[in-house]
Amino acid sequence: MIAWKPELWWGAFTGFYKPDVQDIKSLDSASRFLYAARSVILVISAQAAVIAGLLAINAGLFDLTNFICVLVGFVVAHMISNLSNDYFGFRHGHDTPDSPRMRYTVHPLSGGVLDRRTLITGLGLLAFVGLGIAAYFFAEHGLMAAAFFIAGVSLLFLYDAGPAPLKTIGFGELAVLLVWGPIMIGGGFAMITGQLSTNVMLASLPYGLGVMTILVGKHIDQIDFDSGRNIHTLPVVIGEKIARVLNIAAICAIYAIIAALIGFGRLTPFASIVVFARPRAVRAITLMSRPRPTSPPHGYIGWPLWYHRACLGHNRLFGWAYIGGLASGAAWRVLMLA
Repeated sequence: MIAWKPELWWGAFTGFYKPDVQDIKSLDSASRFLYAARSVILVISAQAAVIAGLLAINAGLFDLTNFICVLVGFVVAHMISNLSNDYFGFRHGHDTPDSPRMRYTVHPLSGGVLDRRTLITGLGLLAFVGLGIAAYFFAEHGLMAAAFFIAGVSLLFLYDAGPAPLKTIGFGELAVLLVWGPIMIGGGFAMITGQLSTNVMLASLPYGLGVMTILVGKHIDQIDFDSGRNIHTLPVVIGEKIARVLNIAAICAIYAIIAALIGFGRLTPFASIVVFARPRAVRAITLMSRPRPTSPPHGYIGWPLWYHRACLGHNRLFGWAYIGGLASGAAWRVLMLA
C-alpha cells in the first residue's frame, strides 16, 4: 500500500503536464486522482471566481462567504467536468490508446490510473460538495441561481456527453466561451452580490475568449486524429488555417475589448495592467501564424500539444494580470472611501 505523499499533490496543480506522471506507481491515490482530473487546468476556474469576486468588490457588493462558495464550487464543477469528459470520451471511443489525450497526461480509465473505488469515492465527495454549494445558492438567490446552475452544468456535461456531444458538432468551443465568460464570471458575480450586471457580463468576455483559445489550440493540435474519427471540432469544421486565424483574432479581441471597456468607463484604467501579458500573447500569435512542427523540440513537455500550450501559458498570465488590474482598482476604491 502506498503511503500518502502530500508533497506530490501540489505538482498536479503547477507547471504544464508532467512527463513523469506516466509512472503512476510513484503516485499515491490522491495524486492519481488530481492528475486524472487534470488539475493543472483548474487554475482557469479559480481565476474566473477571483475575477467575479473583484468585480463584486469594485461594485461595493462583496460577500466573503458567497465568494468562497463560488470559488470552491467552480473548481469542484471543473474537476467533475474533466472526469466526466474522460468517461464519455472513453465510452465514445475518442480516448483510445493511440489518441493524443493519452500522450500528454494520464487518463483515469484508458490508462488504468484510478481503480473503480477511488474514482467513485472521489466523484462522490466532489458531487456532495458541489450540490451542497448549489443548494446554498438556491436558498439565497432562488431562480437566478438555478438558471446559472442549469446553464453551466448542462454545457459542461453536454460538451462530451449525449448522442451528439457539443465537442463533435463544432459547438464545444462556443460552450467554453460562454461557461468561463458570462456564466462563471457573470453568474459568479450574481451569486456573490445577488445582482446581475451588464458591465460584468461585458468584462467577462475577454477571459472567456482566453479560455476558448486554449481549447481551439488543443483541437488544432489534434485535428488529424479528430478528423479521422469523425470528431467534428470547430478546427475540423473550418480547417486548420482558418482556426489558427480565429485564435489569433480572439487573442487580439481580448485586449481590444478591455481597451474599449476602459475607454467607455466600464472598467477602471487599472485594468490596463493586462499589457504585462503581451509578450506571451505575441508568442502565441507568432506560433499560430505558422504551421505546427512535425516533431517536438528537444526536451519539450506535453507533445502533441503545441498551440494549446502557448495559449494556456498566455491565458494563465493574462488571467493573473487581469486580476491584478481589477485588484488595483478595488484597492483604489477602498482608499478613496476610507
